[in-house]
Amino acid sequence: MNQNQIGRTVFDIDEETDAFYLQKAAEYHEWLIQQEAQPRLTRTPIFRDREDAERRLRADYFDDHCKYPLYYFRRRFRMSRKLFLKIVNGISSYTANPLPQHFHFFTSRLDCTGRMSISALMKCTAAIRQMAYGSTPDAFDEYLQMSEHTARDALFFFNMCIIELYMPKYLRKPTLEDVVKIQQKHNNVHGFPGMLGSIDCMHWEWKNCPVSWQGQYGRGDKKYPTIMLEAVASQDLWIWHAFYGMAGANNDINVLDNSPLFDDLLDDLAPVVPYVVNGVEYRNGYYLADGIYPEWASFVKSFTVATDPKHTLFKQRQESARKDVERAFGVLQGRWGLIQQPARAYEVNTLRRIMYAGIIMHNMILEDQNMSVVDLKHVYSNPARSMQTVWIDRCETQRRKAKELRDKDTHTSLQQNLMNHIWREVEEASEED
Repeated sequence: MNQNQIGRTVFDIDEETDAFYLQKAAEYHEWLIQQEAQPRLTRTPIFRDREDAERRLRADYFDDHCKYPLYYFRRRFRMSRKLFLKIVNGISSYTANPLPQHFHFFTSRLDCTGRMSISALMKCTAAIRQMAYGSTPDAFDEYLQMSEHTARDALFFFNMCIIELYMPKYLRKPTLEDVVKIQQKHNNVHGFPGMLGSIDCMHWEWKNCPVSWQGQYGRGDKKYPTIMLEAVASQDLWIWHAFYGMAGANNDINVLDNSPLFDDLLDDLAPVVPYVVNGVEYRNGYYLADGIYPEWASFVKSFTVATDPKHTLFKQRQESARKDVERAFGVLQGRWGLIQQPARAYEVNTLRRIMYAGIIMHNMILEDQNMSVVDLKHVYSNPARSMQTVWIDRCETQRRKAKELRDKDTHTSLQQNLMNHIWREVEEASEED
């Protein structure tokens, strides 16, 4: 077979093949005509008069002669109007190149129809109302004229902005000046010298936890799976430490093992403020804890059973002072209804941002109401002492500090000296009377 015969055999198409492809083309053309004839499923357009909604919002809460007084604003926004406007201005005036997506969401710009987008004031209002009332994203559609998708994004990006803007100031570790003021406050109020605060864990129920994760997030005493929050609070309810994200099947000891609470102490970077209890000097402060926590030098626990009046008095004082962190949890949940009710989000990171943003704004409200022990007008940087650069020296430092932290003898000695200190103060007060 020569080359011409091969070419005719491969490329020549007969009449039967032509008819087959013509038939397929006709069927495809008929299918296209049927698709065009069917009505297209599109989203029903809803005209939302957001300009009028913003005018109404300003007339209700933000004008000079607004409709509702300031105590109405505080009740519905959970903070003063001055603080809320500070947050809105901080988010809307943030500048960076390139601008992060969560800040770009709050910038005013023209949309695809030529209308000006929803202002940062309305988006922040939608976010704070969801935090305060724990409502669904479309609950304020009639008042704010905002779609469910936009309201959900407003809460998501609002929490990210709060964390980036205010976390370095309002959720930082206490500095040397802060530790001195905290210890003085606790000594004056509770009678515990050297006390840094109270530590405990809280469970936030997770309603929409994936089924495959419910084994590790579930507990028998909870209706829904939970995620745990470890926090340290002082007498003014200021939350100095927050660690959120551990599965609810863990206990407080498991959370403590993963918590960064003692990282600075192990690296020998924590501020040292010596104090004297019953004539004995100690260097590192301590936290009041309940019975599940280990007997470490940085924890002061109560007695399981009080055998004499001295033990009974110390047990009452310790359990009474430890309620600071319980009160902080109650105020946090009462202030933000979204944290009080079972969480509806599907991702742990979303819940983590909600929790941290709520704690940051909780501390901001305490400062705005002049309830905080420390003065945050000036942002202090944590004092960092010299740390060895050699890896083996750093390991030796952490080993030595970990041994001091877990010293059971120091724990027992501190507990006994505190008990004798409180008993002696009560005796001196009774003698004066």
